[in-house]
Amino acid sequence: MSFTVVILHSAKIHLKDLKSYLTRQFSSATWQATYEQLKQAIRRLETQPYVGSIPEEIETLNLSQYRQVICGMNRIIYEVRDQTVYIHIIVDTRKNLQALLLKNLIQ
Repeated sequence: MSFTVVILHSAKIHLKDLKSYLTRQFSSATWQATYEQLKQAIRRLETQPYVGSIPEEIETLNLSQYRQVICGMNRIIYEVRDQTVYIHIIVDTRKNLQALLLKNLIQ
């Protein structure tokens, strides 16, 4: 069974921020390698959307439809609804997820 993956606007903004950070702090090559890993992880969600774990920060809110996949030093936070996977956040694992979730809710 194949799922449709939708990358939401919020995730695109996070991805752009991640690109700026990695390019500025490391190199274009680091960004390219990271981007390839992220694309592979997202492609896997088309066939295995339930492979990810429920993030601790979200589990306490009883929102089991949200999951995460760790990809190198990054996490992809997504939601599975029907036959669609909605990617909400793509962010460095060292970022404060609760603060980011709150920021997303406000925007």
